[in-house]
Amino acid sequence: MNISELNELDFDDMGNWPIAAKALGIAVICLAVLGGGYWFDTKDQLAELERIEQTERKLKAEFKSNARKAANIELYKQQMIDMKQSFGAMLKQLPSQTEVAELLVDISQTGLASGLEFDLFKVDNEVPLDFYAELPIRIRVTGDYHEFGSFVSGVAALPRIVTLHDFSIKDSKENGQLIMEATAKTYRYIDEETDTPDNGGAK
Repeated sequence: MNISELNELDFDDMGNWPIAAKALGIAVICLAVLGGGYWFDTKDQLAELERIEQTERKLKAEFKSNARKAANIELYKQQMIDMKQSFGAMLKQLPSQTEVAELLVDISQTGLASGLEFDLFKVDNEVPLDFYAELPIRIRVTGDYHEFGSFVSGVAALPRIVTLHDFSIKDSKENGQLIMEATAKTYRYIDEETDTPDNGGAK
């Protein structure tokens, strides 16, 4: 079959077409049906299938993650218990309101035991923070380097948390002594059930 024969085909009498023309016509019709079916139906179905497959992969990943967590749930529970115990132990290092006065005595006695002479020991206003309050204490002592070191070590060895800040050491110009100024900070746990805004530590 050539081009001239195709031009002579009668579309109103397709039954009498040559076999080759019929086969070509059937092939064209099949391709058109397949193309239309893909464009109007299959294409959307393939896009939906891809979306569902992506969702499936995401759900499988979440399932694996949750399965690992479920397998380690007892370990997580034990870790929570350990964290609560550790937190409780740290809170015990913060003095309660009634223990602050005793802690101040301990700090001053530590200085005296180290051979220092206190020129200033002033408790400033308490500073409330998140779940604790900060109590700054300004100190000025006279002594030598060895006595200063003994004092710092003694404060660090106290059973309650005390930190030292803003160190300043200068010559006293008397008998070779030195003057050390610093701010000691101790901390008090704030009990929300018993504390009020006006309820502070030792002043």
